[in-house]
Amino acid sequence: MKSIEQKRAEFRKLHESGCFALPNPWDIGSAKYLQHLGFKAIATTSAGFAFSRGLPDGSVKRDDMLAHIRDLVDATDIPVNADFENGYADDPNWCAENARRCAETGVAGLSIEDAADRKESPLYDVDLAVERIHAVRDALHGTGVLLAGRAEGILVGRETLDQVIKRLVKYSEAGADCLYAPGFKDRDSNKAIVEAVAPKPVNVLIGGSGGLTMRDAAELGARRVSVGGAFARAGWGVFIRSAKELMEKGTFDELKHAASYDELQTLFRSIQNID
Repeated sequence: MKSIEQKRAEFRKLHESGCFALPNPWDIGSAKYLQHLGFKAIATTSAGFAFSRGLPDGSVKRDDMLAHIRDLVDATDIPVNADFENGYADDPNWCAENARRCAETGVAGLSIEDAADRKESPLYDVDLAVERIHAVRDALHGTGVLLAGRAEGILVGRETLDQVIKRLVKYSEAGADCLYAPGFKDRDSNKAIVEAVAPKPVNVLIGGSGGLTMRDAAELGARRVSVGGAFARAGWGVFIRSAKELMEKGTFDELKHAASYDELQTLFRSIQNID
């Protein structure tokens, strides 16, 4: 097994050139499968994990999320990036302390959002958001953990592209190693973000079909592409359709899309080196 230091060094190397896929598993099995396919790194998904626990996104407690992150780190031999939401605290010092605990799980990177879990004011004031990035950067000093600063303005419907870009630039200046603004699906917006924070790397979220591709992201200058909770939702899609079909019709046609028992059994036997 690779050391934590090796995985962190590999993760940083991936951000130096080119564009790599950073897919999001939601449990140990899906994480192992993504490594089996040959992906160079993976990222957790707060939504995918929350749904697996029967919870809405944003409702998983900090310690439960830390345990989940550690599970994926321990189960794989590739770098893991943590979707660490808002750091599970509004206060910069507590956010930094929680980020330090996240680093202790062995992650190679983590992201901090600028949206609080408060419906009346979902975005932090810019100055507070910058202070939070500063504090987390200080807490991660010397660890080798890559910090991604996330701007949620478009996702929560509160800011324009220009406002989001201004935030990203400030997060970069505050010490974020990578910048991320989920919610932009068009080429022009993503290109504007890449150019505004250059030479810092940018993460692009592609969570569905019919939009940008890996080739598009590479042409725009993005360094990494994640899918968020999309893989988890894809699994839920087959499950929901199959369950509804059984309840409403008593038939099983949707199960034709399921992976076979033999396929999964063979896969996980090979991964575990079981004779």
